[in-house]
Amino acid sequence: MNVVCCIRYEIDPHSKDKFEEYARNWLSLIPACGGMLFGYFLPHEGTNYEALALIGFDSLAAYENYRACLRNDPKSRANFEFAERERFILREERTFLKQVMP
Repeated sequence: MNVVCCIRYEIDPHSKDKFEEYARNWLSLIPACGGMLFGYFLPHEGTNYEALALIGFDSLAAYENYRACLRNDPKSRANFEFAERERFILREERTFLKQVMP
């Protein structure tokens, strides 16, 4: 794994249960499309509107293939539609990170 995609979500704190459902749906879909899922992380203490996801890829090209897979997968599309319909994600940011190695 050479690249980690860190997705920062700003969520509606009153809809944290809906975001958790959304995140749980990705637990099987992301690996099926080629992402190495480190996990989804919900607010626990402190800030109540910030959630994170960390997903690893061998390259940015592998990330692009993963995104194409998600767009073509009916269960993935249904999860995206669930988020759009319920509007619990207020904002989403992606940052691509590279691990510091010794």
